[in-house]
Amino acid sequence: MESDEVEDKKLVKVLCLHGFRTSGAILKKLVERWPKPLLQKLDLVYMDGPYPAQGKSEVDGIFEPPFYEWFQSDQDFKEFYNFEECVEKIQEFMLTHGPFDGVLGFSQGALLTAAIPGMQREGVALTKVPKVKFVIIISGAKFGGSKFGIPTLASASFSNPITTPSLHIIGETDFMKEESISLLQSFIDPIVIHHPKGHTIPRLDDKSLESFCNFIAKIQDRL
Repeated sequence: MESDEVEDKKLVKVLCLHGFRTSGAILKKLVERWPKPLLQKLDLVYMDGPYPAQGKSEVDGIFEPPFYEWFQSDQDFKEFYNFEECVEKIQEFMLTHGPFDGVLGFSQGALLTAAIPGMQREGVALTKVPKVKFVIIISGAKFGGSKFGIPTLASASFSNPITTPSLHIIGETDFMKEESISLLQSFIDPIVIHHPKGHTIPRLDDKSLESFCNFIAKIQDRL
């Protein structure tokens, strides 16, 4: 009886945003290492960033090109370029391939993902698509935090606590660790998974898998 109930639950449709100068195909390879009990709950859709990589990718030689980026910035990450165009491209993709229940992002994709609930709340972006019901942020950070400036479009994203359910995956040796921890303060009741690796999509141990599956089960109950 219990297995029938699990099968009857709606798949959770998730838009997946890859890291800087990588691709949707690369993110898919890494995410698909996660255990089947989690993956079978999810309908994962991967988007490529709208801009070809404008410099060398750190994964060149490890993964096959082409590589993409979502937007650009100056050397200090204080000024951002093509951000509004990027968000518009995401909305177009969501209209074509959605509706989506939530968004998952890694690294540069996680920066974007963290800002989406606030941009939707403020009515400045992604207004033609339903508000996301949750976000999954892997190696994330906050626009306007200690390391990054904030694009005009996202200027009020963190002006109020974000009530959208959030799952944050933070690496112990990730160079973004402090930024990822700081970001937690912007969300109400964030769920956090820690892992011992660095700036990567980690494999999930039993404890992490349980936390992740519980998070998704709560989302499923609301669909």
